[in-house]
Amino acid sequence: MSAIRTDLGVSDRLEIPGLGADTLLRSGLKLAHMRMMVALDDHGQVSAAAQVLGMSQPAASRMISEMEGILKVPLCERLSRGVGLTPYGQVLARRARAILLELREVDREISDLRLGKGGSVFIGAVTAPAIELVVPAIRKMREKNPRLEVNIQVDTSAVLARELLASRHDFIVARIPDDLNPRLFESREIGVERACLIVRRGHPLAGRGMVAAERLADYDWVFQPAGSLLRRSMERILLSRSIPLPERVLNTGSLLLTLVMVAQSDAIAPVSVEVARFIGGENGLGGAIDVLPIDFDIEVQPYSLIKLRDRVLSPAAAGLYRHVLEEIGAPAAA
Repeated sequence: MSAIRTDLGVSDRLEIPGLGADTLLRSGLKLAHMRMMVALDDHGQVSAAAQVLGMSQPAASRMISEMEGILKVPLCERLSRGVGLTPYGQVLARRARAILLELREVDREISDLRLGKGGSVFIGAVTAPAIELVVPAIRKMREKNPRLEVNIQVDTSAVLARELLASRHDFIVARIPDDLNPRLFESREIGVERACLIVRRGHPLAGRGMVAAERLADYDWVFQPAGSLLRRSMERILLSRSIPLPERVLNTGSLLLTLVMVAQSDAIAPVSVEVARFIGGENGLGGAIDVLPIDFDIEVQPYSLIKLRDRVLSPAAAGLYRHVLEEIGAPAAA
């Protein structure tokens, strides 16, 4: 078996000497060690990791020393606040997380079979494909499997990708952030996200024909958090036309709060076309919010269907993954 190695940037050639998968089973490392590494990676403090695992801080420190003695490499280093994992520690934490995930999957599938459930799936999606792809896929899968339990998080790609790496999602529909190694993922590009601007019905700019970008700067804006792709795309458009970026901005990742702010003020907000189409429909907020006609296009970097490389999905997750593929017209093979 090959030695454990990392796929993170410059550490591509890093190995923990002599620690192959078979050696791991004979080395003396235990599941408690795996849980400790994940807790350290999540919390960055020995005291916090100890609390999560229900042990004292001295016992946690002894466990870390025990692991370092088994592997004969340093796993942690003291920082000004808490501890950080060394490159060796990062390798072990990533592998430990995968091991614990597989055990969780075994427990989940056995429990589902024992209780007669239809399985459970944990997924994440950015807003547009959540509406356009994920919800229809869930609806179709539940026609065949009414007991399916689905847990879905709608957030930015940066948040969702890290949740996927932390094994809190089976797969996501999002984008791989620039600061993460794409080789950690298996992705399938879906399409470019188109966006538009929404305002309240009766807004001073509404009902006056096509609106030029230059007329937007004097109003309040509701944006996703700094660095989000939709926000960056809108800011790029304004800067390309030498228009100052808005100074009065509410930053929120909440779509509900965005809609409330737009409906109750003269604020402008960029949202995906799918969101605008939904809120303008029969079941939406068609009486409160309008799409502002603009003389430019807003396109965001393509999003993809993403899972961890070499990760085996549970039967329920694989089934929903196939249904999402069918929604985008791709061959239904996970």
